[in-house]
Amino acid sequence: MESSSATSQGSSRREATRQKLYEAAVTLIAEQGFSATTVDEIAERAGVAKGTVYYNFASKSVLFEELLRHGVGLLTASLRQASERTAREGRGRVAALDAMIRAGLVFIDRYPAFTQLYVAELWRTNRAWQSTLLVVRQEAVAVVEGVLREGVRSGEFSEEIDVPLTAAALVGMVLVAALDWKSFQPERSLDDVHSALSRLLQGRVSGRS
Repeated sequence: MESSSATSQGSSRREATRQKLYEAAVTLIAEQGFSATTVDEIAERAGVAKGTVYYNFASKSVLFEELLRHGVGLLTASLRQASERTAREGRGRVAALDAMIRAGLVFIDRYPAFTQLYVAELWRTNRAWQSTLLVVRQEAVAVVEGVLREGVRSGEFSEEIDVPLTAAALVGMVLVAALDWKSFQPERSLDDVHSALSRLLQGRVSGRS
């Protein structure tokens, strides 16, 4: 029992350390770029020894790749939770998509630096982690695709909907609108931005005029 408790505590400490490293890395890389950011700086910002970085991650590139996995994983989980919550409440697929839009905005409001990095990396093709980025991106988009396919099967959405493209467009809409909000219209509230995107969803995806 004591051994199990010690193992659990050790795992929790390591996870807390990795979280500090993620937060330090994403802040620094957002400020000055990946190439200009050093492991020494990440360690200093996280308040740990340089050796701790290498104990948890083999290199700066591995740290950033794991950062992408971690961040997009959190986004994917928040989208899935929003969809499942509306299903439990017996609401339709438009409501599920709307809840996912809000969940995406909440995530971006909480992690704006990560979102900025994620969108920037989507446009790069020469990174070692490009294949990983494509995989985790598809995991997030697949959650939206699932709701759209269910909506088509139930007759709530038109069979003419291009599900993969529509799902990617919805995710992209949230990302770009949120980055514009945080960068150029910070005076707007999250509710205000969600309301605008919700009206767009209600008018287009649901097929209403």
